[in-house]
Amino acid sequence: MQKHLIVLDLDGTLLKDDKTISTRTYKTLREARKAGHMIAIATGRPYRASKMYYQQLGLDTPIVNFNGAYVHHPGDTSFRTYHSPLDLKTAQTIIDTCQAFQVNNMMAEVVDDVFLHDYDETFLDMFALSTEPAASGNLKNVLRHGPTSLLVYPKSETAHQLQKLISGEHAQGIEQRSWGAPHHMLEIIKTGNNKAVGLEKVAEYCNVSMQDIIAFGDEDNDLEMLSQAGTGVAMGNAAPEAKQAAQDVTFSNEDEGIAVYLEEKLHLRSMATFQKDK
Repeated sequence: MQKHLIVLDLDGTLLKDDKTISTRTYKTLREARKAGHMIAIATGRPYRASKMYYQQLGLDTPIVNFNGAYVHHPGDTSFRTYHSPLDLKTAQTIIDTCQAFQVNNMMAEVVDDVFLHDYDETFLDMFALSTEPAASGNLKNVLRHGPTSLLVYPKSETAHQLQKLISGEHAQGIEQRSWGAPHHMLEIIKTGNNKAVGLEKVAEYCNVSMQDIIAFGDEDNDLEMLSQAGTGVAMGNAAPEAKQAAQDVTFSNEDEGIAVYLEEKLHLRSMATFQKDK
């Protein structure tokens, strides 16, 4: 039997819209592990916001956070942590540009430390931060190290212009992603970072090749992962670009897409069998 590394994006993929893992998906993933397959998470979230799902699934693999800018193993100190932050001067220049556009707010993250440009309870609630910011104030002055990720909340009327300007001035040093509704954010990380780059390190640790990976995703930050994995699977709710990058398309995150795909692909017990076992 071929041993697979099953890689899961979180939001819009593994997680239902209420941010929980469905019972069927949980049980199917448990069956996959019993059959000898491995499971890993690759997400744009920081570790503090993905830790609960890592623990719920009982994982023992490295985790890819910040879209590949940070890869570590929560339970194995022998794994060499990978951290590739933005250059501090580049980040400061971007902050200057954003200030000139009078953006609503900015947030910088250095691994799991959060720095806010303007302390705003509403902004904090948008991300359900489980930690208080390490500091707030002008990010250009507050930051002492290059951020793992810079998150910008632009004004809707100038968002496209700002995104275009940042890409033009700093295209050699950054990767820029836009978030869709409901928040319409710009996320900026160091160029060369993406989930596929992070997964190469996870695959090496797990002693498998990229061809052995079955990866599930739904957004533009999953494109490299979906196209470079042996089997890239887009969710039914995925963006058109994600579906184009993937080899297969499954049902949506609300319709047990991961479970349905893996039950068939890996010949696992179906939910009907689970029901009989109760």
